Amino acid sequence: MENKNFELDERKEKILDAIIRNYLETGEPVGSRTISKYTDLNLSSATIRNEMADLEELGYIIQPHTSAGRIPSDKGYRFYVDHLMQEKDREVTEMKEFVIEKTEKMEQVLKQVAKLLANNTNYATLVSAPAYNTNKIKFIQLSHVDDEHILAVIVMNNNMVKNQMIDVESSLDNETLLKLNLLLNSALNGLSIQEINLGTIAKLKEQAGSHSTIVGEVLDALANALNENEDLQIYTSGATNILKYPELSGSESATNLLSAFEEKEELLSLVTESLADQESETGIQVYIGNEAPIQTMKDCSVVTATYDLGEGVKGTIGIVGPKRMDYENVMDNLKNLKSQLDGIFTKPRKDEKS
Repeated sequence: MENKNFELDERKEKILDAIIRNYLETGEPVGSRTISKYTDLNLSSATIRNEMADLEELGYIIQPHTSAGRIPSDKGYRFYVDHLMQEKDREVTEMKEFVIEKTEKMEQVLKQVAKLLANNTNYATLVSAPAYNTNKIKFIQLSHVDDEHILAVIVMNNNMVKNQMIDVESSLDNETLLKLNLLLNSALNGLSIQEINLGTIAKLKEQAGSHSTIVGEVLDALANALNENEDLQIYTSGATNILKYPELSGSESATNLLSAFEEKEELLSLVTESLADQESETGIQVYIGNEAPIQTMKDCSVVTATYDLGEGVKGTIGIVGPKRMDYENVMDNLKNLKSQLDGIFTKPRKDEKS
């Protein structure tokens, strides 16, 4: 038989995509009438039947004996998964290139922001570099290890990789693994941990049927991977300003504060807390005394704001001073800088010239 494994044209790709997505949702064989309603191709049922016949001849879909509809073959699933991965890779690559392109300029801006804030307020300041929200899923790959184990490889959108060995009660064949991979990637690609809700989990486990335990373990591994902090660049200025305030200039208190600004490791928890806690409409958080996430700042007030450059790229601006700080001046400065930073490097739309 002649090998017809050539590239599918756009129309066939759209029809195959519609068949697979519809079958994933319903579990029922898909007919031409369903496809005519499901796609924006505006094709007649007869044309769609001809295209589906070609797809069947090419081996991308098969017809169960009991039905007039079609379901994806393993080859169809593989085509869908490969194209899904290519699409996600392209999206991630474009975003990373954008962030890298702006990084050098951004560093200069943020160092200037920290210095300006310190000069305007007479307090210690910090600004975290923007980070593309790495806590999102790029793709998941389940692979056979032996009869009792499969390996879950979870790749995040900064290409961080998390591996998790999963015990299985009985060996899984390649078709089952492929379908589980398809199920997980279709449901979870591009999501952050906050976006994976109980409804998503319940639906995934229901669709996985007897393999719901495996899905549960993959989700547990995901939670661990998504919650891992990566190193953030933090720019500081005006740390010695805290020595101007008698209540903070005591030897132990001042030493600890200066150390926190010098080492910067402790500042990570402040940045993380600020990015996670965005209940205020202004995007500004105020931590007084023991409310601060850093013990060395228990005698201080800390005011932070989250700036958003668009496309999930965010960072934190923070001011640390005595509890008797000039809150109004601090908030005015933060709101002003936040509004200037918000969207300053927003990625242009495709119809705009960069």
